[in-house]
Amino acid sequence: MTVIAPQLASVRVVALLVVLIVWLVLRPTKPKFYLQDTRVVQLNLTTGVGLLTSVFQITLSSRNPNGRIGVYYDRNAAYVLYKGQQITAATALPPGYQGANDVIVWSPYLFGAAVPLAPYLAEALYQDKNAGYILLYLHVDGRLRWKVGTWISDHYHLQVNCPVFLTVDSSNHYGDGPVPYFHFRQMTSCTVDV
Repeated sequence: MTVIAPQLASVRVVALLVVLIVWLVLRPTKPKFYLQDTRVVQLNLTTGVGLLTSVFQITLSSRNPNGRIGVYYDRNAAYVLYKGQQITAATALPPGYQGANDVIVWSPYLFGAAVPLAPYLAEALYQDKNAGYILLYLHVDGRLRWKVGTWISDHYHLQVNCPVFLTVDSSNHYGDGPVPYFHFRQMTSCTVDV
């Protein structure tokens, strides 16, 4: 038994050394996401009943900073949140492969039809709109796999959260009266958890 214990310890040390060398060579890093643009097609709150109908077109990019590692995006969906409540349906993003040092851009429409808001959220949205700014969050929830050479990993959970800061300009006039126009301020980086 005394001979087996040192052999086991040396095997563990060699295995840890191999893992460390592979990590140092590959330097794995999670993808970086950026919200490039948000266009508000529709954002209507039915006063009194608190129903929100919204349509957004977002432009979201992902950059793979890894020099030797590819990423497979599987079953990812994007949706918009207002103060923690989901206000659009989850919209599937097309699956695909992102090579090393590559960029992928998605531009889906996100829809929310007559989404009931809690009374305090309806009032908060009304106040934010009147104050001239609205802070929303774009959330992406899904799965990804890593590819190194011919080896492909198991699925990992992906969560992306992007702030969407909109300013409101109510002085624009279309047709019979003023219709608020929403400005997306600037491209923002997103937080990513894998």
